[in-house]
Amino acid sequence: MNMQLVVNGRTHDIDADPDTPLLWVLREQLGYTGVKFGCGVAACGACTVHLDGAPARSCSLPVQSVVGVPITTIEGLAAGQEPHPVQQAWIAHQVPQCGYCQSGMIMASAALLAKNPDPTDADIDAEITNICRCGTYERVRKAIHAAAAGIRDAAPAKPAAGGSRR
Repeated sequence: MNMQLVVNGRTHDIDADPDTPLLWVLREQLGYTGVKFGCGVAACGACTVHLDGAPARSCSLPVQSVVGVPITTIEGLAAGQEPHPVQQAWIAHQVPQCGYCQSGMIMASAALLAKNPDPTDADIDAEITNICRCGTYERVRKAIHAAAAGIRDAAPAKPAAGGSRR
């Protein structure tokens, strides 16, 4: 079946069985190999992408269910040549060991910070359910806190409430 997907801001014409998992269309047809296959049952999170900004595990999503929904992969997370703050924090805190799960972990973390710019450790633990066999969870938490601080520091200052009017 012919369908159109919008991935990282680009429209792609694809021909796939409507029940094909999005993961395989992204990897095999479109070449977005940053999306990883881990378990095939949406448990590990290695395949995490954003669907209209929300994290989703692409290994269990039929491609037909995301037609017309903006999809962002790890390849599209950065703004131009500048890495996303989460990507910068991942490097600064040397989060990965083997690195296999990291693109999904980064995508889940970026989605968390988009909705909660100042998460607690409990927030992180509740939202980041991706599995890392290397066990770098402490580094993940530190990197998320660092990315959150970087995002807050980069945000324009908001005017104080109740300021004088002229």
